[in-house]
Amino acid sequence: MGDDSVIIIGAGLAGLSAGVHAQLNGYRSRIFEHHALPGGVVAAWRRNGYLIDGGMHYLMGNVPGTSTHELYRDLGIVPACRCVDMPLYAVMTDQALGRRITISQDLARLAQELKDISPPDAAAIDELLAGARAFQRVGMLDFGMDKPPEMMGVLDRVKQMWDMRGMLRYWGGKYARPVGEYAEGIHDPWVRFVLTNLFLPEVPVWFVLMLLAWVATGESAGLLEEGSLHFAQAIERRYQELGGEITYRATVEEILVEEDRAVGVRLADGSQHRAGAVVSAADGHGTIFGMLGGRHADEKTRARYANWKLIRPMLMVSFGAAREFPGEPWLQILKLERPITIGEASIEGLALRLFNYSTKFAPPGKTVVQVMLETEWDYWNDLQQQDRPRYDAEKERVAGEVLARLEGLYPGIPSQVEMTDVATPYTTWRYTRNHRGAFMGWLPTPEAIMTPIHRTLPGLRDFYMAGQWVVPGGGVPPSLFSGRHAVQLLCRRDGRRFRRSEGHA
Repeated sequence: MGDDSVIIIGAGLAGLSAGVHAQLNGYRSRIFEHHALPGGVVAAWRRNGYLIDGGMHYLMGNVPGTSTHELYRDLGIVPACRCVDMPLYAVMTDQALGRRITISQDLARLAQELKDISPPDAAAIDELLAGARAFQRVGMLDFGMDKPPEMMGVLDRVKQMWDMRGMLRYWGGKYARPVGEYAEGIHDPWVRFVLTNLFLPEVPVWFVLMLLAWVATGESAGLLEEGSLHFAQAIERRYQELGGEITYRATVEEILVEEDRAVGVRLADGSQHRAGAVVSAADGHGTIFGMLGGRHADEKTRARYANWKLIRPMLMVSFGAAREFPGEPWLQILKLERPITIGEASIEGLALRLFNYSTKFAPPGKTVVQVMLETEWDYWNDLQQQDRPRYDAEKERVAGEVLARLEGLYPGIPSQVEMTDVATPYTTWRYTRNHRGAFMGWLPTPEAIMTPIHRTLPGLRDFYMAGQWVVPGGGVPPSLFSGRHAVQLLCRRDGRRFRRSEGHA
């Protein structure tokens, strides 16, 4: 490989995106992937005739005319992947009290339902919904994604501020506080639970306003008809059609550096592969402190990895049920009547997904029922490392506990389950090497979301990073854009005019 060659570490969404854009811009690229399949954390697998989707919940920005939709087209996602309309975001259910709140396009209905539950909170509810409508009028999905931070000039930032002028009031003050902290001022505990668990308690209030705005648009989000793996494979096909090469089951152990230049990689099998540039779309901690040995981490980078919180890992329990769920919401967030104990943690809520919106996930007349619970990395990792039989037994126990909770919601379901699959945080690490099972990298706190992270490391030339560790908050569009960013920087290095597609510069 010559100077126009690029090695990309990881065939997740960011790595595949970097590969496509490298090929589009005249580079010869090769991706090395630890797993046997593309997608990274956007994973799906088959078991006993059921397709278990452990990846993305929904796809944002699938509206023609947006830059995100154009990116999907550039990457081969459109028209290969079809979306099913997402009529609502979620139904929030309090099992003990039998109360339900529907989060849908109808923000006025949501506001009224919340105010009917808690009249003393009416002013706060109206304030939040007014903020969501403000975001809805402007649209926020693509802000800050056109260029990497290294290429953002003064005019870019002025334009960004101008585009955001109608919402400047929402970027500071109480709206910049974590929503869980903000919700402490809500009188009713059920309304407080709803607001806190619309996404994560640590996200800023404006993030929740933006989320509600996306839901209200109706056309900005959809459910993937054939799931996450099909989505990743569409980009993989596009990459290979452009001449890109992927090597699976190839774990990178070291990024080779000579005279402060990244010149290639060494794999676990001992083989070395050289290139004119290296892009890591792998785990951030593993890249900086493992493959690079921490030699190019400045004080800010070290502080970030030492002090920023990671997103809490998930335990995912999937059931193949011999029944259908017509009319039931695709996503429910349950406040449990009885908590589930895992290790020393008491789990009081869970997310329940019904794959009842497509025929691609289960045989006729059957459905995949999936439950996700926040859990602890150390508990599951220690069990797996120290006592594998107990690890397996604990997975079975938790699956039984979850199924018992679902019995109250769907009577008779335990006898209808014919397949059970449990994925722990260790499972996430095993297939992706994501640090401590953090499937979305950083916890999207106000500080993390508002901190631009460079795609380069100080003092290291010809090296670039992509993926969720350089776009705090993670998600599909930011990860895909970050892959494009790496190639934009590469083109700037080489004095090339960046091309985002075959016909457009």
